[in-house]
This record gives sequence, structure tokens and C-alpha cells, in this order.
Amino acid sequence: MPAFTKSLLVLGGARSGKSCHAQAVAEASGGALVFIATAQAFDGEMTDRIARHRADRDRRWRTIEAPLALSEAISAADRPGATLLVDCLTLWASNLLLAEADTDAAAAALVATLEQTSARIILVSNEVGFGIVPDNALARRFRDVAGLLNQRVAAAVSQVDFVIAGLPQRLKR
Repeated sequence: MPAFTKSLLVLGGARSGKSCHAQAVAEASGGALVFIATAQAFDGEMTDRIARHRADRDRRWRTIEAPLALSEAISAADRPGATLLVDCLTLWASNLLLAEADTDAAAAALVATLEQTSARIILVSNEVGFGIVPDNALARRFRDVAGLLNQRVAAAVSQVDFVIAGLPQRLKR
């Protein structure tokens, strides 16, 4: 398992293995483990998905739910020697859009928080730009917000991995 230094962004498509990779990297890093969840259970499918993800983590993990206040949750959990795992930025972007929040300001706050965090941090996000152009305005806005968020976070972190079919590829060292 490749180690990471300070911060890692794990990108990939849906069901690519990015969350599994991020969790394995976090668990190999040692120290206190904090999972910062951005998902909200609006339906049975998402409730089941959240339950499966929780079952994948053992008792070493502490979970914080942060569907909107992600920067604040990172700051509150920040401890030297800890590893924070944020899963996932695209759900957070969706939450911000649905709440009609200022996505640019939220992304800027997140990047500023990442620069000040003393804990190791891993962030998971979907790469949504490989598909067809969405047919509606909200989906196109989401794609744009997610793509720009991924670019900003990738520039701010020390490492970036892209997971394809469960195989992590290092994009930035």
C-alpha cells in the first residue's frame, strides 16, 4: 500500500474502488482514524449504501457527519497524528447545490482548511467529466461544480490517485 505524506485526493468513477482504496491507505497510515461522511440518506438506496460503508469500517473509526459544514468538521477533527477520511466531495457538492449555497466560497474555505490542517487527510471524489453532456441545467451545473472542485482540491493536496477498476494510479506525487 503506497504511503501518503500529508494530503491525498482519490478520484474515480462510480463503483471504481476509490472508497476502498482511500480506507486502506488511511488504515495503513496509523494513528486515530476519523471518517467524515457527507452523504445524506434521502431514500432507501442511500440508507443501504451508508449502512454498507459503516459496516466496512471497524471500531478504530470515529464517524462525523458533515453534509454541508465540511470545513468546520475537518477543523473540529484536526489532531496531529490523526488521519481524516472525507467521503465524498461530490456528495458534498450535491448537498451545497441543493441547499443553494455558494459553492465557490465553500470550495475556497475547504482549500484554506486543507492548507491549515495538521492531520493527514484523504478526500474521495467522483470524476464526473468523462460522460456525455448532461441534458438538463442542474446536472450540467453539478458536473461543472464537481469538476472545478476536484481541480482546486487536486492543486491543494500533496498527492492524487485515480482508481480505475480497483487499480489505483498515482497522478500527483
